[in-house]
Amino acid sequence: MQEENEPIVNSERKETREGTSSAEVDEFTPTATGPNATPETADAGLAELTAAYEKAVAEKTEYFERLLRKQAELDNFRKRTQREKEDLVHFANADLLRSLLPVLDGFDRALKQRDPNVPRSFYDGLEHIQRQFIDTLGRAGLEPVDTVGEIFDPHFHQAVETVESDEHRDHEIIEELQRGYKLKNRLLRPAIVKVAIPVKD
Repeated sequence: MQEENEPIVNSERKETREGTSSAEVDEFTPTATGPNATPETADAGLAELTAAYEKAVAEKTEYFERLLRKQAELDNFRKRTQREKEDLVHFANADLLRSLLPVLDGFDRALKQRDPNVPRSFYDGLEHIQRQFIDTLGRAGLEPVDTVGEIFDPHFHQAVETVESDEHRDHEIIEELQRGYKLKNRLLRPAIVKVAIPVKD
């Protein structure tokens, strides 16, 4: 009995060796990333990793630059909005300030044409009120236009008379007839002035 079974055992062992699956054989096949990779496949894998890394770095740089641009745009928007808000507050008062200019003119005329019979203390009080009034309007942005000694500027001055003079520069303002005013560099009313011109030979 024992001798009859021996061929069967040998046959099973032979079938086992011959019946080895392809998956079991592939365990020993070299791959590009395995420990048994060839130099060619290893170089190809490294190139793929390098390309993927460079792509990731480029995308990161692009996203960062885009973020910086968006932040700059937001900052500019905030500054522009704040500036427009401030301009709206200042120039919303332009009509009110313009309507008060005749009052300032009245102070100027009263102080220039002083009556010697009126006590000095009256004019001192008038000057004090004028200064307070001008300071209050100044805090709202009202500024007088520079005139005497300046060169005539048609953007801020209105000349009603020219005077020949060899003691002044050409088109130098030599007298202010009515004070001009501006609001944050925007003209409210031009100054009325006299201007010097060269003496004709």
